[in-house]
Amino acid sequence: MSTTFQLDTATSRANPTPAPMKRLTVPAIQRRKASGATGEPLVMLTAYTARQAQLLDPHCDMLLVGDSLGQVIYGLPSTLSVTLDMMCAHGAAVVRGSYHSVVIVDMPFGSYEGSPQQAFASASRIMAETGAAAVKLEGGQAMAETIAFLSQRGIPVMAHIGLTPQAVNALGGYGARGRSQEEHAKIVADGEAVQRAGAFAVVIEGVIEPIAIALTETLEIPTIGIGASARCDGQVLVTEDMLGMFERTPRFVKTYESLADVIGAAAARYAGEVRERSFPGPDQTYQPK
Repeated sequence: MSTTFQLDTATSRANPTPAPMKRLTVPAIQRRKASGATGEPLVMLTAYTARQAQLLDPHCDMLLVGDSLGQVIYGLPSTLSVTLDMMCAHGAAVVRGSYHSVVIVDMPFGSYEGSPQQAFASASRIMAETGAAAVKLEGGQAMAETIAFLSQRGIPVMAHIGLTPQAVNALGGYGARGRSQEEHAKIVADGEAVQRAGAFAVVIEGVIEPIAIALTETLEIPTIGIGASARCDGQVLVTEDMLGMFERTPRFVKTYESLADVIGAAAARYAGEVRERSFPGPDQTYQPK
C-alpha cells in the first residue's frame, strides 16, 4: 500500500518551528565541496520518523532515511528485507518533520539493481510520494549506468561505495574494505565512476583511511564518511547508534549519549509507580468541580 506526499504538510507537524527556515538544496550541498579542507564539514544523520526529524533537522545539512530502519525500527536481521513501501512511508514522515535539511531516501535492495528503468520507476515513486530531494543507492562501477540514467531524468543520486550493507552476503561480512591492493583499486575506481555518472555526492563506508582521504582530495563531489576519515567532506552515522540505543555498535561509532539507559530507567520508575498505585496522582487525574 503506497502513501502519498501532501504538499501542505503544516497541519501534520506536531511542533512547528517558530521561525521559518529555508531548506537546503542538492546544489547547495555540492557547492560545499568547493570550500575544500578549510570549509565546514557536512553533517548527516539518519532519521525515520517525523519527531526524530524535528529534533535533528536544526543541526544537520542532510537527513538520510536509511534502509537501516529495517534493523533499527523493524528488528530485521539485515537491510535486505526492507521494502519500497517502508522507505516511502518513513521518507514522507521525515520530510514532514523537517524544514532545513536535504532529505535523502535509500533505495532498498531489489528496487533498482535489475535495470536503469526499474531504478527510475522506484526512484520516481520515492520522490513523488515522499517529497524528498534525492535518493541513495549502493554500488560503484556496476551502478554507473543507472546513476547516469536517473541523473539525466532529474533525480539527484547520492552514491554509496566501500562497505555496502546490501551486498553483505557477497562481501562475506561487515569488515573494513580496501586492505588489499585489488580492493583499494576497486574502491577508487568506484568513486571515479559514480562521479562521472553524475552522482552529486558519495558515501564512503568502512574503508581504510588513506582511501577515503585520497578520494576526498581527488573527487569533485562531496565525500560523506562513515568509518572512513575525519578528512572527508562530511560525516554520517545511524542516529540510534550515536545515541547509545543498542548494546553493540560498529567500531567506527562514537556514542554521544546512552539513551537506552535513560529510557530503561524511566520505564522502571513508571512501572514502580503503577504497581504501588502512586501513578496517576492528583495532578494526572480529573476531579468533580
